[in-house]
Amino acid sequence: MTNSLFTRRTFFAGSLGAAALLAISACGGGAASGGKDAKITWSTWGTPEEGQRFKKFNEQFKKDHASIAATLQMVPSYSEYHSKLLTQLTSGTAPDVFYVGDDYMGKFVDAGVLMNLDSVVNGGGLKASDFNEALFGAAKTDKGLFALPNDCNPDVMWFDKKSLAAAGITENPAELAAAGKWTVDTFLDMCRKLAGAGMHGALFWNYWATHWSWVAANGGKVFDAAGTFVLPNDAAGKAALKQLGDAFQQKLFTVADTLPEGSGGDSLFASHKAGFYVQGRYGIATAEQSGSKDDYDIAPWPSASGKPDASGVAASYLVINAKTKAPEAATTFLTEFLSANGQTLRLADGGNAVPSIKGADAVVLDGSYPAHAQTFLDLRDAGFSDYAKEAKVPGLSSDVSELMLSLYEGKTSADDVVAQLSTMMAKAA
Repeated sequence: MTNSLFTRRTFFAGSLGAAALLAISACGGGAASGGKDAKITWSTWGTPEEGQRFKKFNEQFKKDHASIAATLQMVPSYSEYHSKLLTQLTSGTAPDVFYVGDDYMGKFVDAGVLMNLDSVVNGGGLKASDFNEALFGAAKTDKGLFALPNDCNPDVMWFDKKSLAAAGITENPAELAAAGKWTVDTFLDMCRKLAGAGMHGALFWNYWATHWSWVAANGGKVFDAAGTFVLPNDAAGKAALKQLGDAFQQKLFTVADTLPEGSGGDSLFASHKAGFYVQGRYGIATAEQSGSKDDYDIAPWPSASGKPDASGVAASYLVINAKTKAPEAATTFLTEFLSANGQTLRLADGGNAVPSIKGADAVVLDGSYPAHAQTFLDLRDAGFSDYAKEAKVPGLSSDVSELMLSLYEGKTSADDVVAQLSTMMAKAA
């Protein structure tokens, strides 16, 4: 992801205490100063390499807004970042503008520590309609919009044409999808052939987009429009979870998170030992490791009907500290960062995420790689973020994934998983 949120290996979060989050709403503001020459700080997580892109943006921002000094604070790990942010919010020293992960967004909104951005997207430089509203997730409530996705990564089905051919598979998933024939049954059949040929069928990261996208692909429902957890009463959804668990237990699917060091998903996929690898645009780097990136392409998730449907889109969010002492400067920074120009600057030339805003799509399409790169944009526009009710409880998504892992490993039945999910989701009521 331009940001390591989208590299799933660094996306496992700890839990922020609910009481502490609720307490911070009464604390003092950020460390910025107002006035003609404003100073603001902004923060995110990421690797040193990703930091170079942010520094490049900072340099351009300084050229365009000489009166605003923007200082970047970077934290290497996702979980450490949010822990540090909690401490800063509690002490009144938090940045003026900062990233928030999708699984923390709901609680930060409930804590009242974020500025309402309604004015920003209603004539203030950005338009809400330029974003897929489904990606707002827990950031949007009946009280307003409190965050915007800074960029995103739709999970796509990366596939290895060489591996498919070695398993005797002659059909191309992307072409099947274009013809409305990319079905769940066809995908599973391909994975069986791959497994029979001694390869991994499909590699998945264990997080919300995997299990909920599979439910959606099979016509099931997890939450209804009102936010009620309906999976226990949804026959298609329950059948989908059982099917998903069976596929992992039968070794058609592999949990990428649990692979041994040195034989991880990237290594397996780049060495043609897996047919599919489900991840975002950062998969380009994996394909390049093989030395023959044209062996790889992407397709949407399969569906029961064969026609592409909604699937999960990983997103991180940019917010403004409600207690910032430089609200105008912070708003200017957020607007520039999220604009089509800002996202193009951050994501061009090898960026590993997809713009969240209309007008920057050329970043994905320039270079014509992978061949069906348009799929990234189609899934972004039709996809969904982590369900707002789940995202309201810090750590809940991680707890759900831990439960799902027990299903994948055959330690828990699908019926028991659904029952335990009901108890867990009651926390988000």
